Amino acid sequence: MLRIMSLQPLRPEAVAGSWYPDRPAVLAAEVDRFLSEVSDTPPAETVLGLVAPHAGLMYSGPVAAWAYRAVQGGPFDVVVLVGPSHRVGFDGVALYPRGAFDTPLGPIPIAEDVAVAIREATPVVHEDMTAHRSEHSLEMQLPFLRRVLPTTPIVPLLMGSQSEDTILSLGDGLAVALEGRRALLVASSDLSHYLEARAAAAVDREVIDRVDQFDPEGLLAALRAKPDHACGGGPIVAVMRAARSLGARAGRVLRYADSGDVSGNKTAVVGYMAAAFGVF
Repeated sequence: MLRIMSLQPLRPEAVAGSWYPDRPAVLAAEVDRFLSEVSDTPPAETVLGLVAPHAGLMYSGPVAAWAYRAVQGGPFDVVVLVGPSHRVGFDGVALYPRGAFDTPLGPIPIAEDVAVAIREATPVVHEDMTAHRSEHSLEMQLPFLRRVLPTTPIVPLLMGSQSEDTILSLGDGLAVALEGRRALLVASSDLSHYLEARAAAAVDREVIDRVDQFDPEGLLAALRAKPDHACGGGPIVAVMRAARSLGARAGRVLRYADSGDVSGNKTAVVGYMAAAFGVF
């Protein structure tokens, strides 16, 4: 049984009102509109993991919706979020261990017992609330979670330096800690940054193909050669490895787009991917 002690400490919203609307009705309507435009996703009960982007909602929201529509109403006890740290440098993985993350749609509590189990399963995870203070990579997932899994608690994890030891240890530790739980793993990542759209699509294809082939080792090797292919490449590999250990047998890229599809500027784009891992 999940143990959720308290909504305190409450991690306040960091980018509400800038990266996404801070008015609840406006935010809910925008997220619901993106979700309504999705079709042909795997059934929620077959999904163990996701990849979703984390740019401003107007840019990456139409892609992220493909990931979250796949798990809407799914049978999950906990969502484990793994994202990159953009603003704070550190080794290992920073865990926000208790309390809740606030959103304009209401706070999302942290599953404290799962957080403890993950921390105890791998030495690379340590408690560090300050690393989460201004980070957007996990926060951008929360409006979707409030709409598709409104009562499911989370465990927030930020990866600092994305060393191979950290990636592998986190993936293995997640598999141990989540064994026997109905957990959804979410890797938060954008793809290439500020290339011309055709060049971006070619670079992003190296990540997309390995995700579609459900090949975490191949993706890790590709990122070793070119780490700028994905800002959350380490989280993606860790989530893929953990999902595989927990029973996933396939990957499926659900949607790919770039920021120019919204802005109209194709000269310098950011790539976005939605993907799922499971038994489909």
